[in-house]
Amino acid sequence: MVQASGCSGVRYGERAAALLRRDVLCGCVVIAVDGAATLAHADNSDPARTMRPQPGDLLVFFDGDQEGAVIKAADLKPGDPPILAWAFDPTKKVPRDGSRLNQILVMRFDPAALGPTEAARAADGVVAYSAICTHQQCTVTDWLAAKRVAQCPCHQSEYDLAHGARVVAGPAPRALPALPLKMGGRVPTVAAPFTDRVGGEQLGTG
Repeated sequence: MVQASGCSGVRYGERAAALLRRDVLCGCVVIAVDGAATLAHADNSDPARTMRPQPGDLLVFFDGDQEGAVIKAADLKPGDPPILAWAFDPTKKVPRDGSRLNQILVMRFDPAALGPTEAARAADGVVAYSAICTHQQCTVTDWLAAKRVAQCPCHQSEYDLAHGARVVAGPAPRALPALPLKMGGRVPTVAAPFTDRVGGEQLGTG
């Protein structure tokens, strides 16, 4: 984990911090290409890479020592900060990393702590949400441990991941879209598409 500069929390990894720097330098403006902003390092020749997460997809680590490895339930401990992830197409065996709008926040809670809506979308307490702020589409990279909320570093919108990623502070106009999960062989798997359009005011469409 990388200690967040200037706030009481942590960021989810070095590449996440690099994305944050890029977002800030660009004024949090994301360049749209056919409705999806692309990462420079991604090979977008396969359209599967730019598709939003699909039912049956696995989740893989976004960065760190396990970058690209499939996320298992055992990797996620209740109470740990959220991690950044990509969906992974198990048929084509490619991550859906061709659009930064596909970044996902994954976190595990005690199932008893989740409300009925969140519990229905969770897999054994594991929840997933879009990591793209609904304000101006920066990546939500900060975890404020004292408040137990995720925070967008650009304009400090805060999201309560235990309660539908609802907005609890800041200018974001709506909650982060949820990504429903199911558990298959102790591996969280995408059960359904995002519950709402991904993104914020900059693009206007997900």
